[in-house]
Amino acid sequence: MIGNFPSNPKLLSLEKASRNREKLKSEGRSLALTNGCFDLIHPGHMYFLSEAAKQADELWVALNGDQSVKALKGPKRPIQNELERAYALASLESVKCIFIFNTERLTEEIETLRPDVYVKAGDYDPEKQNQEERQALINVGTDIRFLPFLKGFSTTDAIAKIRSL
Repeated sequence: MIGNFPSNPKLLSLEKASRNREKLKSEGRSLALTNGCFDLIHPGHMYFLSEAAKQADELWVALNGDQSVKALKGPKRPIQNELERAYALASLESVKCIFIFNTERLTEEIETLRPDVYVKAGDYDPEKQNQEERQALINVGTDIRFLPFLKGFSTTDAIAKIRSL
């Protein structure tokens, strides 16, 4: 337990994730990495994470921390704090590891973990992807893949719908 919150064995520090990555690599197993806020998990997220997990032996999620979400989405976000969001992600069989980052960009984590595959949903493309992160992925030899986007699901839309009730 963390305070009154259940422990989450899939939630690791970057240091521990790095050690696990080395073990994975020594076993000849591949790593797919994705990142996001995952503020309110919806079917679009679940579909994407299920498909992303098929891209490698393990799928790891770099979860935007609360500070990072505020910087990206505005002062009223996140709806759920980082531990709540990490716990929800951990309940998904497709997700094997989660680590939280509080910077705007994932560059350091990419350089540390050197994923085999980096996966984003199809609402992103090479032009929309942050170019600093893209360059870090290219530098470490990561295969960048954009998976089909399941239309009709959005956290922003869900929040608007809830507020209108």
